Amino acid sequence: MAKKQLFTLEYPLRCSPAILYEFLSTPAGLQEWFADKVDEWDNTFSFSWNGAAEKADMIDHEQDKFVRYRWLNSPKEEYFEFRIEKTEITNQTILVIKDFAEKDEIKDQTRLWEYQVKDLFHRLGN
Repeated sequence: MAKKQLFTLEYPLRCSPAILYEFLSTPAGLQEWFADKVDEWDNTFSFSWNGAAEKADMIDHEQDKFVRYRWLNSPKEEYFEFRIEKTEITNQTILVIKDFAEKDEIKDQTRLWEYQVKDLFHRLGN
């Protein structure tokens, strides 16, 4: 199997870091845009889409800054991360998504993230 590559996506939005963090780090927030159903037990999140479930551990986080997850069936060095940044000049909030995919799948993964983020923006009123 080919080694997956890290790729990064950035999305500017109008939202406070505290509100955005709730959508990225809690089952209720994630269920609003990321998956059909989300449950959490001891930092292990269960995400369900159309009846299929995947589990991920929250492996690191900092309130209002970032949250990092790793799928249970992924290698230790692979993760997906939501990072919240603020631009210095305009003070705009930027959602930075980091994820891993095989080189020939990055375009498809990017489209999937864009679809998901569009739903998030809708929920946030952006």
